[in-house]
Amino acid sequence: MKRITKIMTCAGMLAMVLCCASPAMSRNKKRSGEPKAVFEETTYDFGSIEERKGPVSHDFTFVNEGDGNFIIIDAKAECGCTRPEYPKEPVAPGRKKAVKVTYNPSGRPGPFQKTVTLTTNGMPRKVRLKIRGTVK
Repeated sequence: MKRITKIMTCAGMLAMVLCCASPAMSRNKKRSGEPKAVFEETTYDFGSIEERKGPVSHDFTFVNEGDGNFIIIDAKAECGCTRPEYPKEPVAPGRKKAVKVTYNPSGRPGPFQKTVTLTTNGMPRKVRLKIRGTVK
């Protein structure tokens, strides 16, 4: 009888240790299949641009350094003077792509700062790309 009690006690203690350790171990594991975009830059300064020369653009390049396909679900500019163009197809791990942001300076003299917000399926879930400059 003593032997069965000792076995039951040991089994119970082992079960408690495994239950407590399991969540801690899973937090330290890298999630399999998680896409991860690493942008070369998230801010670009056009400097001084001339209104009469029309729209200016910049490509924000990134690499998917994750294990799964990276997808840009949506890209929103804060106003109609800024237009984002982004890859609609999934970006495979290790592949390099770009988000093109175009600013139209027509009728907007002076300094500007605009943000484009990307919504993605990976890390980070939200990416903010910023452009700035001064229209002459």
